[in-house]
Amino acid sequence: MLSTEQRNPATAHLDQASTNEMLRLIQDANRRSVEAVDEALPQIARVVDAAASAIAAGGRIIYVGAGTSGRLAMQDAAECPPTYGVDPETVVAIMAGGRDAVFRAVEGVEDDAEAGSRDMLAFKPGPHDLVLGISASGGAPYVAAALRTAREHGAVTASLSSNPGTAIEREADLPIVTDTGPEVVTGSTRMKAGNAQKMVLNMISTCAMVKTGKVRGNLMINLRPTNRKLRARMIRIVREELGVGEARAVALLDAHDWALRPTLDSVTSHNT
Repeated sequence: MLSTEQRNPATAHLDQASTNEMLRLIQDANRRSVEAVDEALPQIARVVDAAASAIAAGGRIIYVGAGTSGRLAMQDAAECPPTYGVDPETVVAIMAGGRDAVFRAVEGVEDDAEAGSRDMLAFKPGPHDLVLGISASGGAPYVAAALRTAREHGAVTASLSSNPGTAIEREADLPIVTDTGPEVVTGSTRMKAGNAQKMVLNMISTCAMVKTGKVRGNLMINLRPTNRKLRARMIRIVREELGVGEARAVALLDAHDWALRPTLDSVTSHNT
């Protein structure tokens, strides 16, 4: 039996626990998510390097998943353009059941291997792309078929699961296994397994963006001013990096169409 499907003896009497006891049991289990990611760091590093190489070559990071895994992938892909200024097609996510399944569970779609292959083909995967299949159980036919199709078309493939020796791992050039074990509620992989997946996706996209020049020091220099908070952050970065007041920072950003990198580079170049 898959470890993610096994019963957790520590929570066998969860329904009889007090609120504080429930919270403590869940929090104790959450620590295993962090430990599992720590153990998988060498595997994650290989995927990060492949992701950075894909972006540097003009390719894409393509996530494919179902259920919680797909929703986490959609979130990570959606947050890359405003954070790092990349084109929306640079990091994309394919979700079993389509975008409607992001907001409402669509049962059975993860079992449709034919749809997985078809949906992947629609993205025209190629040698410059990294395709990462995500499934907590590791056995979703939709994800496995999508990975197989991507591989057949020359893409580098990776997998992220919480069980070893699974179908998606066999389709991956670069497998990641975060062995989070039995869940607090048996089989509810939106919990420990989902926590680990979220952390790994954060790592992959963040490190790939850093390695391809989207971050200077620890600052988002490709940030886009899509709301007041981000606009204020850009002003703050210019003030801190260039040692100027707010009015001067705004004037400099205005002069460079609110593009942070050229704003910083123009003054740095002038001073040198």
